[in-house]
Amino acid sequence: MSDADSTFGNRGNRDASVVNPHGRGTIDGSRKSGPTGPGKAGDPFLIGENMSGGYGRGPDILHDCTIAVEKGEIAVIVGPNGAGKSTAMKAIFGMLDLRKGSVRLDGRDITALNPQDRVKAGMGFVPQVNNIFPSMTVEENLEMGAFIRSDDIRETMEQVFELFPAVAEKRRQAAGELSGGQRQQVAVGRALMTRPDVLMLDEPTAGVSPIVMDELFDRIIAIARGGMPVLMVEQNAQQAMNIADKAYVLVQGANAHTGTGQELMANDEVRRTFLGG
Repeated sequence: MSDADSTFGNRGNRDASVVNPHGRGTIDGSRKSGPTGPGKAGDPFLIGENMSGGYGRGPDILHDCTIAVEKGEIAVIVGPNGAGKSTAMKAIFGMLDLRKGSVRLDGRDITALNPQDRVKAGMGFVPQVNNIFPSMTVEENLEMGAFIRSDDIRETMEQVFELFPAVAEKRRQAAGELSGGQRQQVAVGRALMTRPDVLMLDEPTAGVSPIVMDELFDRIIAIARGGMPVLMVEQNAQQAMNIADKAYVLVQGANAHTGTGQELMANDEVRRTFLGG
């Protein structure tokens, strides 16, 4: 075994986010990818269309739900607790099987792809929790994000550090020692290391202070304005709609309202029901 193998093997075995010490869970060997197919004329860059489905053999959580985002846009998914927001994101990423509907990315139908192959197809996904390797340094976390690449990753890493200067200063510090907001920056940076075509964020500001939330939103805006579509689930609905080019309000797994962030902010029903006034 080489020194590198020994280092990474030992580190991974110590990291609770990589190895489950309690032994729960099973490997699902059935989630192999099927073929891709053609998209539809006039498709947005990414669309999950008429999605219905749930987890395993349980009931449907999504009901004819449609979510889409174009290049350079920020699209947000908001709604009450239990509305299916994160489930819609996971459905687009391939973490549950759809019983109806399809997911299409950049002119291809990718409904049959598993999550790993959706990453290779261009999706960068940041889950809400367990989204960093705590015992690894910031730099090592970013290196892990580039696992699908075989080229020189140094330029991308420097671009990530330029985007998130607060974590650049702590590049050799264990990611688990950082503040909550800095850990989220590392998680987003790690997703960017794959050089994705679309960035998907599941509640990126959960548990962070309002100041840190504003800072994260500023970085998300910068990413989108660089041309990358950003799709995110966000509990802070009003703040998210302020930066959204497109917003989806879900209720019980179905589209209740769709429009620009400003349109929905001006909608009396949306404001009264979801925005507290």
